[in-house]
Amino acid sequence: MPIRARSRVGGLAAVATAVAATAALGTAAPAHAAATDPAGAEPPLRYVALGDSYSAGSGNVPLDPSAPLACLRSTVNYPHVIAGRTAAQLTDVTCGGAQTGHFTKSQYPGVAPQLDAVTADTELVTLTIGGNDNNTFISAILACGSAGLLSLGKGNPCEKAHGDSFKRQIDDSTYPAVRESLRAIRAKAPNARVAILGYPWILPPKADPACFAKMPVAEGDVPYLRDLQAHLNRAVQRAAGETGATYVDMAPVSEGRDACKPAGTRWVEPVFFASSLAVAHPNAAGEAAMATQTLDTLGTLG
Repeated sequence: MPIRARSRVGGLAAVATAVAATAALGTAAPAHAAATDPAGAEPPLRYVALGDSYSAGSGNVPLDPSAPLACLRSTVNYPHVIAGRTAAQLTDVTCGGAQTGHFTKSQYPGVAPQLDAVTADTELVTLTIGGNDNNTFISAILACGSAGLLSLGKGNPCEKAHGDSFKRQIDDSTYPAVRESLRAIRAKAPNARVAILGYPWILPPKADPACFAKMPVAEGDVPYLRDLQAHLNRAVQRAAGETGATYVDMAPVSEGRDACKPAGTRWVEPVFFASSLAVAHPNAAGEAAMATQTLDTLGTLG
């Protein structure tokens, strides 16, 4: 089913988690954004956005006033960008810190499970999910950052301490959980296009000594974390392929846009000296790029 669009337009981290944990919890309804069509026009695309902080645009402003404050949902997240470009009727239930389990159970008191927003007449679903499951990716970033500071950026202390344990967690737990989540979406919305995005690069392929002050990861652990992120993305891609979902590959387009790059070039903010609160998360340019890549992958009709 093609996506209707007015035009085709080109282009986990500790601080955000701490802000979310200390924020007062809101219980507002999901965000809705709908275009006003003239009488007799084709109805807008019914679009539901699910997922974690990369979908919510956590750390970017302005915050979505209709969202629970703890979700740190932004109105510049890629679902809002997609909705604006396609004149879609958006129901946005994305939430920072979400895991696959929060599709079927409440993440916070008074916040409905995300899958509740998906109905039989939903036409498009987008999501990023899996990075928070078992705290695998968050744990890896925090562990490698702490080890990097202790080693003053030398060696590969994180890899030595953890080996392939993070990859095993992804294979044994995250991958099947993502697959089951995609199956659950398909069961609720059998006619919807479902697009699951990979995570854009956080780190470059090799260590950049000038970046250590912004991303305190030891030189040998930079390729280790990069490989771990690639492994997570491959698990997401595999789950998509097995469930009929579309995988949106952010790796090629985000190359050279990692957190080590200068402001104005990077799509992901560094842990220190960030230009926004979106530490180790996409900034507004990154969210817009995720929207563009999603629309390019799905295809649009003018």
